[in-house]
Amino acid sequence: MIEREVDAVVIGAGPAGLAAACAMKEQGVDPVILERDHILGGILPQCIHPGFGLIHFKEELTGPEFVQRFIDRANELEVERMLDTMVLDLTRMDDGRIRVTTVNPAMGEVALTAKAVVLGMGCRERTRHNITIPGTRPAGVYTAGTAQRLINVEGLMPGKEVVVLGSGDIGLIMARRFTLEGAKVKMVCEIQPYLCGLTRNRVQCLVDYDIPLHLGTTIIDVHGRDRVEGVTIAEVGPGWKPVAGTEQYVPCDCVVVSVGLVPENELSNRLGIEMDPLTTGPRVTEDMATSVPGVYAAGNVLLVNDLVDYVTAQAITAGEAAARYVREGAPAGKVTEVACGSGCRLIVPQRVTREKDVTFLLRVTEPMEDAVLRVPELGKEKKLGRAVPGEMEKLRLKRSDLEKAGGTITIVVEERGE
Repeated sequence: MIEREVDAVVIGAGPAGLAAACAMKEQGVDPVILERDHILGGILPQCIHPGFGLIHFKEELTGPEFVQRFIDRANELEVERMLDTMVLDLTRMDDGRIRVTTVNPAMGEVALTAKAVVLGMGCRERTRHNITIPGTRPAGVYTAGTAQRLINVEGLMPGKEVVVLGSGDIGLIMARRFTLEGAKVKMVCEIQPYLCGLTRNRVQCLVDYDIPLHLGTTIIDVHGRDRVEGVTIAEVGPGWKPVAGTEQYVPCDCVVVSVGLVPENELSNRLGIEMDPLTTGPRVTEDMATSVPGVYAAGNVLLVNDLVDYVTAQAITAGEAAARYVREGAPAGKVTEVACGSGCRLIVPQRVTREKDVTFLLRVTEPMEDAVLRVPELGKEKKLGRAVPGEMEKLRLKRSDLEKAGGTITIVVEERGE
């Protein structure tokens, strides 16, 4: 086994990993990027649609254009990277450093010992089997990301008559992509009574292309032996159970499943990082610091973000904080825990050190037409207007407000007047 000592390690070379690595390098710390794929960029090289960079770069870019800017910057800064490299294990040593055990085909096993680690592994898609869709197991059932790669990267057409299950952003975008490639998208089915993706994607991907959206509906059977021949859909009632008499057979040769993303935190769990059951990612401070000193998390490994611009902002914060840790060690400060109250489904960060202004990202539990966000302990209130679970809300609290906080503050979202 090859043993190396380095300043810092970044796991993942998607937008989060690249932004964090560049931020560290600009702060005078030399990181090593570890990436299991053979190219940099993560998922963005297959996201050829526009809509990226409106916040960070103040212009609209495609996924490949967005991530290429960070690749170019990493090349300018001469950031070291190890591609085709799988991280096998993370271990905290007695002296506080993190040992990162990897393997790649060129060098075999390589162990890197680092003062700081930034987690940027992203997330994975839920599959048909994660949500236990009944029926046979024919060819033609794909996750939305797999279908996206087949069309945009491999140049292959997965099907001609398509049913999309789930109204997540990737599913909506792929409904449009299939249509542009000449396929017929029969419908998008969503088990929830509301849209789970961004409103802009509903307009640009479904409304503009006359693709029907069926809310409160799911697939209850998949038909076909060798190839998908059709699906049976039905409306759902209490407990998400199908409503008898609402069944409908829909012929198709392709089913695209877009039923959510899961932060990829196997390595985080192996290191013993404290996890948040609401985000299913690590609990972090405003500096993206996890419960393990020297370990930071950013992007979709932390929580599933709406926009890559949010991912980039988190990664830059994590990279700069990791660089400070390498130079100065862990900061001291009082910590306030942040809890989700009624109407708040999840929030990041989950703890703050009261040393600077903090911007929180949160999601509501259900659609609200005239929502108001409150922090009872601080007497703060923010009008949100229309709020939906598929779109993140922001809350900025000043340091002067946080200094008044005790051990815990609670974020509550409710309809105005309630």
